[in-house]
Amino acid sequence: MLQAANASLLVLLDDKDAKIAALEARVSRLERLLSRNSGNSSMPPSGDDQLGRVPPGPEPARGRARRRRPGKQPGAPGAFLAWNEHPDRTEDVFPHGSCACGADLKDAADRGAVFSHQVSDLPGELRAQVVQYDRHEVACGCGRVHVAAAPPPAGGAAPGTVTYGPALQAWCVFLLVMHHVPVERCAAIIESVTGTRPSDGWVHALLARTARAVAAANTTIRALIILARVVCGDETPVRAGPGPRWRKKYLHVACTSLLTCYFLGERNLASFRAFVWSDLHGTVIVHDRYQNYDAFDGISHQLCCAHLLRDLEDAAQSYPDATWPARAADALRALIHAAGTARGHGLACVPAASTAGHLAAFRGAVTDGLAAIPRLPGSKRRQPPARHLLECLHDREDDVLRFLADTAIPPTSNQAERDLRPAKTQQKISGRLRSEPAARDRYAIRGYASTAAKHGISVLTAIRDALTGNPWIPPIPATT
Repeated sequence: MLQAANASLLVLLDDKDAKIAALEARVSRLERLLSRNSGNSSMPPSGDDQLGRVPPGPEPARGRARRRRPGKQPGAPGAFLAWNEHPDRTEDVFPHGSCACGADLKDAADRGAVFSHQVSDLPGELRAQVVQYDRHEVACGCGRVHVAAAPPPAGGAAPGTVTYGPALQAWCVFLLVMHHVPVERCAAIIESVTGTRPSDGWVHALLARTARAVAAANTTIRALIILARVVCGDETPVRAGPGPRWRKKYLHVACTSLLTCYFLGERNLASFRAFVWSDLHGTVIVHDRYQNYDAFDGISHQLCCAHLLRDLEDAAQSYPDATWPARAADALRALIHAAGTARGHGLACVPAASTAGHLAAFRGAVTDGLAAIPRLPGSKRRQPPARHLLECLHDREDDVLRFLADTAIPPTSNQAERDLRPAKTQQKISGRLRSEPAARDRYAIRGYASTAAKHGISVLTAIRDALTGNPWIPPIPATT
């Protein structure tokens, strides 16, 4: 009987050991989730102050990358009000009152202006102007009768109709798309500025109309993206379309320093194929390590070093006694700096002499990390994240360091992240986009406007030109 009780006790202890192991694994997973922040993962900085979240650590030591401080950055051009040699209006200001001698100063002799200052301001009141176009009919001596066509701002306007002009339409689209203002608030802003309030339905319908107006420009942008030698890519979840809060779409972007192209879909391979990636040949794609980018043939890869550095920071926190994460990160930062220096000097590639030591340090750190974190036995066993990172740094070294062989290749996909950031801003300001077609229209306009801005074109002017039937088209680069 004692033997049976001992056996029962052993079974009970084994059961408790299994439960304790499961709970420890669960606690470990939860602690890892809570430790995620903008310094060791792809989380945005806006999530660092969430309840229970571990904030990023102090700034790295000297010689490593420093966190971006608010305000003007070192080396960035400043902004100021410059003196205008051709002011719109000049007003003469004379002294008033009387002199100490009792004489009235209005009778004093003018000796000219001795001081001047300029004020940039808006007119005291901005109001929409109603212009009536009276289209006359004339009779030729031959007997034929001719009626004047509607002028361009009101081209196609039917007789007896009242419409809003392209400037007011452009302002509505500008507020909706570029500044994420909800439809009702957009109509209210237009009313407060111009004295006339368009209907909410009319304002919302402008999205579809403007998207059609910029379709030709977006076709050109997509074609130029396909022809580009280096393209940055990324995707981010957005709440669009009907359904519960957890149901999301993914906004994809393919961009360069002069082009922006968006696509609203899923994060599956079908959406990646429906975007531009399957049409690229001989292109270098700069991206994070998401697996779907590896599904296309005929392209090269540059893995985003900003993501890799955050993963190395995560490894340093997960293995506080290990030195290889910091060594690898320092060497990678030094290589990025060498590439930036070479690019600044107009070199096509980074000289080997300036990278040999850093490359050796990088490879040595990766080798030490692989030795310190062996693969867990079992083909289906879940491997530690640091092991996956080290295998990537070792097996895909060409994709990690491709920017050294060609300074035209950026080491990070920061351009794509900058072009996706407005989607997150819109989500914070306006919340869910209730209609998928409207969301696609919104980002069709956004891609056109972003490309125009990258070329130094006024976004408001570009939108107005598109609404008048003359959209701005990006120039075709020279092939010589």
